[in-house]
Amino acid sequence: MTDTFAEIRPGEAETGAAREHAGVRLRIDLLGPLRATRDGLPLPLGPLKQRLVLAVLLTRPNAPVSLEELTDAVWPDDPPRTARKNLQVYVSTLRRILDPDDLGRLHHGPGGYVLHLGADECDSLRFDELARLGDAEVRAGAPSRAARLYRQALDLWRHEPFADLAGRADVLRAAVERRHVRRLAVYEAWAEAQLETGEAAAVADTVDEMAARHPLRERLRAAQITALHRAGRRTEALAAYDDCRQQLSRELGLEPGAALQSAYRALLADAAPFRPRDGATGPRLLPPDLGDFTGRAREVAAVCAQLGREGGPPVLLTGPPGVGKTALAVHVAHRLAVHYPDGVVATRLCAEDGSVRPWASVLAELARALGCTERLPAGREEAAITWRSWLSGRRVLLVLDDAPDPAALGPLLPPSGPTAALVTSRSRLPCLEAAHRTELPPLSPDEALDLLGGIIGRSRPAAEPAAAARIVAATGLLPYALRAAGNRLSVLRHMPLGQYADRLEHPAEALDELASGGAGVRTRLADAWARLPGPARATLHALAALPDPAFSLPAAARALGLEGRDTQRALEHLIDVGVLAPPPCPDVIAHASAAEECVRYELPWLTLLFAREQRDRASARETRC
Repeated sequence: MTDTFAEIRPGEAETGAAREHAGVRLRIDLLGPLRATRDGLPLPLGPLKQRLVLAVLLTRPNAPVSLEELTDAVWPDDPPRTARKNLQVYVSTLRRILDPDDLGRLHHGPGGYVLHLGADECDSLRFDELARLGDAEVRAGAPSRAARLYRQALDLWRHEPFADLAGRADVLRAAVERRHVRRLAVYEAWAEAQLETGEAAAVADTVDEMAARHPLRERLRAAQITALHRAGRRTEALAAYDDCRQQLSRELGLEPGAALQSAYRALLADAAPFRPRDGATGPRLLPPDLGDFTGRAREVAAVCAQLGREGGPPVLLTGPPGVGKTALAVHVAHRLAVHYPDGVVATRLCAEDGSVRPWASVLAELARALGCTERLPAGREEAAITWRSWLSGRRVLLVLDDAPDPAALGPLLPPSGPTAALVTSRSRLPCLEAAHRTELPPLSPDEALDLLGGIIGRSRPAAEPAAAARIVAATGLLPYALRAAGNRLSVLRHMPLGQYADRLEHPAEALDELASGGAGVRTRLADAWARLPGPARATLHALAALPDPAFSLPAAARALGLEGRDTQRALEHLIDVGVLAPPPCPDVIAHASAAEECVRYELPWLTLLFAREQRDRASARETRC
């Protein structure tokens, strides 16, 4: 097990070996059974409940953990009347055990108890710091150094986190799940960095075990196929691709994405990256077009017309989560592929966990997919210049999906010329000034009914038209929610549509009903919620008190407790991040107060329901405290 920060260069961080050499007394390990040492000697952490308190504090080191969270973890069913006093005793004892010379290490402050730890004192914090340093080396174009840092982070894992305690508290189980997601992302980053350095054998020797645990993780499977291929294990690579393709089709109804297709093409070619000859067709690395793509004629025509202007700026497609931005972008890309003979490639700019992918990784993926053999410099601007120079004169369509901000797009966008870029984003990206913009609204009621009928069969909506109309209205006319409802009704073929509509119209049941195959609308909304800036979440918390999704500016001001101008700014921030649609322009009205009442904002219904859930949970926590 690597136990130092050997790859951290001077000046990068005041952590690791620098502090170890100065003498680190306390060390806590949670990437395995929970244990603590001081000066190398084990510390007695006490009885089970006391260890549970320490474990919960370690789920958020250097941040407050509320008394209510600690109580729920230690006594999940029926806390005793002495719970608060008992917790105080446990915390006091832990304070003396962990650092008898520094009683400020564990203290109570606003929001709860805080356990202060440095990255050299806790293995999970060291893991996160090493991973961040590895990410920085990737961005700097240094894959060899990045791979070594990622490897050091992975080597810190001894066993299942909190192996002896995780099954005793929901908060620990959730923390373990987050740790596994983070570890998987770091492993994938390590594998890609190793492959960049030409060290495929190390990846090929370890990747099968990770792929067996996460068979539907396309980024991981692409690394597996590439590693096996480059290590000379071509038959195994073909088998891995076929296995992944079948599982994606069987369990999710999907075809392999761009990264997997790129790895498979390289495997089939078994040679240098593909470069189209005159008259040949370049690579088309796109997700499959939806066979039941419905409606959107006006938006499709607008995007196609904008992409048809050679030398024009990027085309930006925006809208809230679940509105179908990716589906429309892919549909347009398939439709226009014949006009881009040098290649059509799609890639996501955010990972599955919502984190922003490093620009260098995305750019390397695009270059490999299109057959660019130019060596991309490490610097951001230099790499962008080389990339744009290579694209110059080529007819390529880039589909850049889920852009978090303009900075993530900067090095990827093509130069003025025949190459085009179609960008999707939840945010309106106001700093992307030159873009052609298309705002994607929810489906029309007729389009929504057509989509629902295509999923569950035309006869059922025809037999219960009023109930079908209620169902599509309850989904907010969002394609993602409609598909979840349709998939559920396809299973519940015995259920009258009116009964299902009753469930969707019940605010406490709607999000539970819009789930299919383990992934539903609540999961999508939770991901969007986690990616919102804190002020936007606070605004939604307050707006959750409104009785209806449609509201006026004065009603919003009362809910937010703000003056009119500050309320406008708060709502405009929600518009910028893609949560709230701009209100329609009112007719000219003489009095400003009357105009404010006429301007109507409207939150997506499902977003309002999720915001109410978050508000209610926060209120319940405050009440218990």
